[in-house]
Amino acid sequence: MNGVVIRTVETSDATALKDFFARIPEGDRTFFKVDMLEPGAVNAWVAGPRGRRLAAMTDDAAVVGCVGVVPGVEWSSHVAEIRLVVDPGWRRRGIGRGLARQGLLAAINLGMRKIVVEVVADQTPAVAMFRALGFQPEALLRDHVCDRAGQLRDLMVLSHLVDDRWAELAGAGIADAVG
Repeated sequence: MNGVVIRTVETSDATALKDFFARIPEGDRTFFKVDMLEPGAVNAWVAGPRGRRLAAMTDDAAVVGCVGVVPGVEWSSHVAEIRLVVDPGWRRRGIGRGLARQGLLAAINLGMRKIVVEVVADQTPAVAMFRALGFQPEALLRDHVCDRAGQLRDLMVLSHLVDDRWAELAGAGIADAVG
């Protein structure tokens, strides 16, 4: 991750974020819960009052990845969802892992007791990355995602139970960062 810093998203990052989302291929954008190319979507995401948003920034202030931590509400207020995306040109450099770790820390610091992530099941590297951070498969939803070409894909839900996984966090070096 040389030359890349992960930090909290600021309102001044909106233009860099718009450029980032525009670089994400349409096939990857299929799996976004919100169309980030819609007018106002990035500004709403940046200004979102709940959760945390972090970006991986290059030395020249370009966004090459981002992670959102979205807490649940009401009876799921102890659960947060992590949503992560990395620029395809910057993948396999540790940026996704760094963002996932920081997202996990942010969720813990928000007092979340369970963190979930949804991954298209055939995205083996993403599943492996989250499993290495202590996430466990919780559900496989068959034919749950329909991409823009009309192809049905399975969705895997992985979860991280903070109380049960604390020893794994310590082993991964994340507990030291929590303090």
